[in-house]
Amino acid sequence: MDSLLITGGTPLNGTVKVSGAKNAALPILLGAILFDKKVIFENVPHLRDIHTTKNLLETLGFETNFENGCMEVCQKNTISSEAPYDLVKTMRASVLCLGPLLARLGEANVAMPGGCAIGTRPVDLHLSALEKMGAKFSLDNGYIKGRCQKLHGAHIQFDFPTVGGTENIMMAASLADGETILENAAREPEIVDLANFLNSCGAKISGAGESQIKIQGVTRLEQKNPYKIMPDRIEAGTYLIAAAMTNGEVRVKDCPYHDMEALFDKLRACNVILEIEGDSVIAKKHQELNAVDIRTLPHPGFPTDMQAQFMAMLSICKGSGIVEETIFENRFMHVPELKRMGADIRVTGNSAMVRGIPSLTGAPVMASDLRAGAALVLAGLCAEGETRVDRIYHVDRGYEGMELKLQSLGAKIKRIKGE
Repeated sequence: MDSLLITGGTPLNGTVKVSGAKNAALPILLGAILFDKKVIFENVPHLRDIHTTKNLLETLGFETNFENGCMEVCQKNTISSEAPYDLVKTMRASVLCLGPLLARLGEANVAMPGGCAIGTRPVDLHLSALEKMGAKFSLDNGYIKGRCQKLHGAHIQFDFPTVGGTENIMMAASLADGETILENAAREPEIVDLANFLNSCGAKISGAGESQIKIQGVTRLEQKNPYKIMPDRIEAGTYLIAAAMTNGEVRVKDCPYHDMEALFDKLRACNVILEIEGDSVIAKKHQELNAVDIRTLPHPGFPTDMQAQFMAMLSICKGSGIVEETIFENRFMHVPELKRMGADIRVTGNSAMVRGIPSLTGAPVMASDLRAGAALVLAGLCAEGETRVDRIYHVDRGYEGMELKLQSLGAKIKRIKGE
């Protein structure tokens, strides 16, 4: 397995461009299942999860071509209804093929998903919603087996604003008979991006980004122009924090700052200067970083995908801050690794008290999931001495060329190839 070797203490300076959003690209690419003709996507990031999605589409019977950030997907012959375990086990977002397969074929055999070990993230909300649309499910040897004659519209009330559930039902309902209404829908920008893509191809979706979404089913979708994936707000936020932690000044280009208000509010409260210029945001320290409290919430609240990176910054802030995680029950797996670097963190239930120290110390650490890995890289950038981050395949799932982008900003970081 590859590792990242980081020598900390160098301020980051320069410009870094944000890649396409992983969390938008995955459902949009799987939305290609809904089409019987070629679809083309632009600004697709080169990530481990993207290549897994590409392999999954090919397994299902689609031809793909992916180069220079552009992916073409076209139905080859007969579509398979089976998403095999060998692919699905590495990426939880694979379950997003369930709705499109049911809408196109009337059947789907999808292995129970895997992915980051940050919580259970059950798919029962997906299944109960699809059942209201006419699907029937059974569990057989680790596979979710779904069948339906033809999906129909339904009035669906989510118990929790599930991002994946909202995306899955939105795609399925696009080709269903009649109108589907989603209540307590997730409001993330990536859901708006999915709706924009589908609407550009003839779907009739209104309300994306709000708690109620209405989808009027159509008989067919067809793309007229290539669709450009939105920039990644989580990647952007990670580099903004990196600038502050290293006492540098970084221009983050293609920064979707309109979707980052909760993070910006907390960064400014920590004494981070954020200057907006066109499509860029410049981040730098104003004075000593001050600790604040954060509480993760569904969008437009503070994103859970920024919690680990923000905690890494809190570990060197003046004072103490409380981090409360309300989305995933197992998302403090980075805490023991940060403590190996000297961080003063105490976890009680779903809350962590972080007492800032003057500086972290380099150490060998291990990424347990995608955002934990990013947090450890940030910690290594500002730590005294050398840090080795193992299991960075997690980082590769969500950050395109992270070490190369950091090198361009002056960071002393290199990839160590594993066996």
